[in-house]
Amino acid sequence: MAKVIMLCGRLCSGKTTYAARLSSELGAVILSVDELMIALLGRETGSMHDEYVRRAKGYLHAKAADIARAGTDVVLDEGFWRRSERGEVRAYFAAHGVDCELRYLRISEEEWSRRIDRRNAEVAAGRSDAYLVDDGLRAKFVSLFEEPAADEADAVIEV
Repeated sequence: MAKVIMLCGRLCSGKTTYAARLSSELGAVILSVDELMIALLGRETGSMHDEYVRRAKGYLHAKAADIARAGTDVVLDEGFWRRSERGEVRAYFAAHGVDCELRYLRISEEEWSRRIDRRNAEVAAGRSDAYLVDDGLRAKFVSLFEEPAADEADAVIEV
């Protein structure tokens, strides 16, 4: 039976790269909230950003359930920063008869900082359409992220 693989991790922890690897290995469809947001709204969403993200996630969760029920694995490249969100999404898929698992990409503080610097340099040089991780976004992330407890993650990938 097809399943949804939820990727949890910090900004710049390698979720998108890992999602591409899983897609290749499993023949899975990748659904990315960042990709959808940038394609539809660009990088500047202002005060509506969190609302747009909420809507995009709702749409992608419904599509993920549809795709998995049709027989294809799905990789949700989303982040799943909060424990409550991870529980709500698991419950959503269970209610829709879809198996899911959470894979947590764990990264050290030092490597995380290096990756943020590298990403920002790529964005500034015009070689990436990813979000710039400024001090405000980094602080917001730090305040929101809850590392998965041992009973939450189905797999932990050390980055």
